[in-house]
Amino acid sequence: MQGSQWHRWLAAALALLGLAAVGAVRAEVAVGQPAPDFRLQDQNGKWHTLADHRGQWIVLYFYPKDQTPGCTKEACAFRDNIFAFEALGAVVLGVSLDDVASHDEFAKKYSLPFPLLADTGGTVTNLYGVMGGFGPIKLAKRQSFLIAPDGRIARHYASVEPEKHSAEVLADLKALGAKKSS
Repeated sequence: MQGSQWHRWLAAALALLGLAAVGAVRAEVAVGQPAPDFRLQDQNGKWHTLADHRGQWIVLYFYPKDQTPGCTKEACAFRDNIFAFEALGAVVLGVSLDDVASHDEFAKKYSLPFPLLADTGGTVTNLYGVMGGFGPIKLAKRQSFLIAPDGRIARHYASVEPEKHSAEVLADLKALGAKKSS
């Protein structure tokens, strides 16, 4: 196959898998740009918007599925470091395509002290360019965004190790000079 044929074939294959649109969305969400706003419910049915947390550092972490091994390790690492995040004036928000009831069960089982946001329609996951999956099965990719108090994306973590990610984000917050305001 020649180069141009290969590119057309690849574009068609990606379109069939629904990945072409994801790439286009991701280009809009870059470090330094304003983070897309959203309105999602947490495990308690409370609504959250990005604007609700303006003036704070926000760790917006996307994960594939409640109660799966990697997602549980990642959530528990954020739980175990929650006081360090709070000391730096940061809020942690988890997002997946699971529903409110699933998030409620997951949060209770592992005593997760932060909101898990239900993006059942995938709108926010698409806005941030982290929709993934296999054919008709859609999941959020394991990626995170560190959002500065001014609402701009300070860091994008495209590759996340569940057990180490919380510590990585804490180190970046400290390096960026995050501190709790009085």
